[in-house]
Amino acid sequence: MAQYPAKRKEGGGRFAIWLIRTISLKLGRSVARLLLYPITLYFYFRRPFERRVSREFLARVFGRPAGAIEVMRHIHRFASTILDRIFLLAGDFSRFDARIYGIDELISRIRPDKGVLLLGSHVGSFEVLRVAAAERRDADLCVVLDRQQTPAMTQLLEAINPQVGRMVIDASGGPMEVLLALGEAIGKGRVVAMLADRARANETTAIVDFLGAPAAFPVAPFRIASVLQVPIVLCFGMYRCGNRYDLHFELFADRLSLPRRGAEADLRCVVQRYVARIEHYVRDDPYNWFNWYDVWNPAAAVETPSTAVEARPIDVEASGHTV
Repeated sequence: MAQYPAKRKEGGGRFAIWLIRTISLKLGRSVARLLLYPITLYFYFRRPFERRVSREFLARVFGRPAGAIEVMRHIHRFASTILDRIFLLAGDFSRFDARIYGIDELISRIRPDKGVLLLGSHVGSFEVLRVAAAERRDADLCVVLDRQQTPAMTQLLEAINPQVGRMVIDASGGPMEVLLALGEAIGKGRVVAMLADRARANETTAIVDFLGAPAAFPVAPFRIASVLQVPIVLCFGMYRCGNRYDLHFELFADRLSLPRRGAEADLRCVVQRYVARIEHYVRDDPYNWFNWYDVWNPAAAVETPSTAVEARPIDVEASGHTV
């Protein structure tokens, strides 16, 4: 397996986040959305890495070079979801038109003594998941969040809604500590939500096909699911502009069993199926891709000989499908 490169710091500082939070909550969403235009221009002209990653991604989806307007539209869409995060954290759901699809795939698998692992991605808004949690009180939600990776956003979350902050599992701890916390939450019948498409620094990844080229994605979420023997449901909160979001739930596996040794090829097969669902949604709406990391970086996409083998079917129970 490959090792993920050193992690990049989150974009934007504490003051910038505090400022937009204050303006949003004091003056409202309509006024705050006017700020998205100068923010878009700032990121386009002053953040060359994000500009390059956006251009490369859009070129892969479109099959042609992406223009400046398309890159700025991409940045603006992302900024819109970050702004909406403030209102979603504050519990102000009434201003959004959130349409929910497939939630029975999630609810039907929750048991008093065993919850569900809900895997999201940096596609659309993961925060809009709180709308479903508010509507369905039978889903006790907690979120896995790396507080060290996003300290400013973590402070924003805790400042706006301290109760939400207490339902966070900190992913910055040691692997065993995080696994125990996840196991405890799952054992209480909770829905544990985590993003599964971006590895932390030095975390093991699998190299799979994404938009026609080798890309690095983490394997840890699927190892965790195998150890805990917990159902896996995918979640995609697609932003459709304005105030509309489409929240999709999909069953990924009722049970995922991986061998304790020699599981590299099996893991890669599972990750490939997860990435195929990401590709489905970003092809549907490319401007919802918000993973501002270069997943195609050749330095991150080098497999060791032990993983350069053909993937084979593994034991996955999910709506009758086999990986």
